[in-house]
Amino acid sequence: MTERSPSLPAEQGRSAVPAFAFLRGALAAGLGLGALAVLVMTLWISSPTPDNGPGGALHTAAGLWLLAHGAELIRTDTLGGAPAPVGLVPLLLAVMPVWLVHRAARDALDSAEGRPAPSAAGTFAMVSGGYLLVGAAVTFYARSGSLSVSAPSLLFPSAVVVMGAAAAGVWTASGCPIAPPSWAPVRLHEKLARTRFRERAEAVCRSAAAGVAVLLGGGALLVAVALVWHAQAAQQSFVQLSGDWEGQIPLLLLALVLVPNAAVWGAAYGLGPGFALGTASTVTPLAFSGRPALPVFPLLAAVPAQGPGTVLNWAAGAVPVAAGVTVAWFTVRRAAPAHAGREEAWSLWETALTAGLGAVGCGVGTAALAAAAGGPLGIGALAEFGPVWWLTGAAALAWTALLGVPVALLLRAWRLRGGDGGRRVRRVAQETAAAKCSPPAQVLAKSPWQVPQEPDDGGRRWWKRSGRRGEDEVAEAVPGPGPVRASGGVPAAADERSDDSAPYDFLPTGPWHERTALPGEAGPSVDP
Repeated sequence: MTERSPSLPAEQGRSAVPAFAFLRGALAAGLGLGALAVLVMTLWISSPTPDNGPGGALHTAAGLWLLAHGAELIRTDTLGGAPAPVGLVPLLLAVMPVWLVHRAARDALDSAEGRPAPSAAGTFAMVSGGYLLVGAAVTFYARSGSLSVSAPSLLFPSAVVVMGAAAAGVWTASGCPIAPPSWAPVRLHEKLARTRFRERAEAVCRSAAAGVAVLLGGGALLVAVALVWHAQAAQQSFVQLSGDWEGQIPLLLLALVLVPNAAVWGAAYGLGPGFALGTASTVTPLAFSGRPALPVFPLLAAVPAQGPGTVLNWAAGAVPVAAGVTVAWFTVRRAAPAHAGREEAWSLWETALTAGLGAVGCGVGTAALAAAAGGPLGIGALAEFGPVWWLTGAAALAWTALLGVPVALLLRAWRLRGGDGGRRVRRVAQETAAAKCSPPAQVLAKSPWQVPQEPDDGGRRWWKRSGRRGEDEVAEAVPGPGPVRASGGVPAAADERSDDSAPYDFLPTGPWHERTALPGEAGPSVDP
């Protein structure tokens, strides 16, 4: 539907472009809401005991759609009667709306189909406006259901998430520029061009993204190993919460959309700060302290046992070590490429600064993910659930900076250990490639009887033929330089002999029996 979204004719001119972008934003919001509503209605129909009718299912779908954007929901139908907040966002569920608004902004900036090219600022404003307008209507509709929305959370982080995704789409459609805007002073552009700002900024972004990816992958690995270790407890909690297949399917879907959250929690555990299981309990590699407010859920069965940590728990520190080495590796790939000379590589200060900035980016990204992966699940002991974002970000920054910067300098020294050897290797490779690509030299065909000749004072060329035994040589003068025959490479004779007999001028003209009559001239005797 996004590929074949409604388009406006080109004849309406530039004034139709903002309306087209606005429609794209509204369509993206409608697609995300519709997909989630279909899923919720399917689960409601398959439920053996549906409650509140189809209206209640639609209100639940609206609340879940707002929760996917980071809004905090308020549950009113609690057992105690007091409203309970729900702010833990399933990160996999949040991927769909973020991707839809990103794609809408990216495609709206395209000037295909003969339409005039829209401006980046106008596209961002219109796509965000169309999406947020649908969000406001959904918020108004969800007020009458059992899951209302906290008003402050609609501005932050919900609106910020939408505008951030739209800005990312506009930036992607513009070619991902890493440079100051065009209205910046020319002196700033010249200075950044001299310092190769774009190249260093790309290295920082790549190393930071790689460090965050390694932390998430390591956290997911820790969770998977812990689930296998506590497989029996996870199975018991799954069976306890879902009796038959009608309840097992929603529980399985809920566990799947919470897998990215579990990966972030595992990364926070490996970094050291760990995560909270209520207001009075914290889980770290060193110890599992306090009394946890631990609800029954299959993913929570991976939590280690209470008490001080063991060597197996301390082994989780390998995850941030791998992230620090990754930041260093992606930095050195740009700072000192393979087979690069010392004059082509970055200096020690530039390499260390790039690795340090990559560590900062890794810390910021990890803190943002930690803030999105946690949240309250109720009141009282469940008011804090998940990692503390600022502690997790600070730990990620410390690990990657303390490991990434020195490892980057060591890798740089290792790559440049041969001095100019890399430059010599590259020069030899270039010469070899040039030799292979150059056309072969045109060589004249030579006769098997012809030997290298040297010019003399008379301007005559000489050729020699070796005898059968190599004991005597026959030398014969050949008349001055003439054209070379293509068949044998023998100079053409100056006399009037035919071309066919010219290659055989060296043969004797006398009878063969006269040459073999004398015993001394006869060939070697053969002993019968």
